[in-house]
Amino acid sequence: MRSLRDALEQSDRDGVAIGHFNVSDWVLLKAVLASGQELKVPVVVGASEGEREFVGVRQIAAVVHSLREECDCPIFLNADHTRRPKPGLMPSFSIFPRCHSSRMCAKPKRRAINPAILVEGEIGDIGTGSEIHEKAPDLSGGLTSPAEAKQFVESTGVDILAPAVGNMHGMLKSMVQGQTRKRLDIQRIAEIKNAAHVPLTLHGGSGTDDEDLRKAIAAGINIIHINTELRVAWRRGLEEGLGKQPHEVVPYKILAFAVESVEKVARSRLQLFNADK
Repeated sequence: MRSLRDALEQSDRDGVAIGHFNVSDWVLLKAVLASGQELKVPVVVGASEGEREFVGVRQIAAVVHSLREECDCPIFLNADHTRRPKPGLMPSFSIFPRCHSSRMCAKPKRRAINPAILVEGEIGDIGTGSEIHEKAPDLSGGLTSPAEAKQFVESTGVDILAPAVGNMHGMLKSMVQGQTRKRLDIQRIAEIKNAAHVPLTLHGGSGTDDEDLRKAIAAGINIIHINTELRVAWRRGLEEGLGKQPHEVVPYKILAFAVESVEKVARSRLQLFNADK
């Protein structure tokens, strides 16, 4: 299998983006992998500290490793939003994000453990929590400037940068209902790309306007994080399964509805990220 670095370089050449999807159970992982295989595109599976605590670090790493040996689409694993690195964790994950300081991002130390690991650093304010919010926080004062991005990359040596460009973690209720969408500062993305000269990640991609996502990819975004949209689909699918089969007690028969619901969302996002492939 090619490396994540190779996949990022290819995405830049092709003008597409790699989909990053957070998972916390087999339903989500199964659906994301099926979508990637169907479209024959690479995917990144993310597991935050809370998600890793639920599924187990070694367990999620082992499952993804086994899937790599069986599937015909590249799948990578990301220790998403990790604030306190643990040496035992690093060899298992392809990206090591949420890095805000030179100490955390130090390349020599990382490469001594595993030279294949890519480090991602986030700069700017995009809020917290991939959940449903009552109202949008004011994040306008925390947008990343091209100068800040350049200085951060040069001082930390990160491989990938996650800037604040109008994106936000989680979704508003109005976004879940399809009434409003997130809007991105496309010009800012292009300027950051030109200044930083590294691959860019868009965190908090759920609920973003489709056309903005297309323009963001053209401006230099290489990875797009989708989490809350999958969580909403997971719940809707589970409710559908329980509603249509009120007396069913076999888990996989009920959860099949959740898999299908999540897969539809993951497939639609990957089609958008890969020029509607």
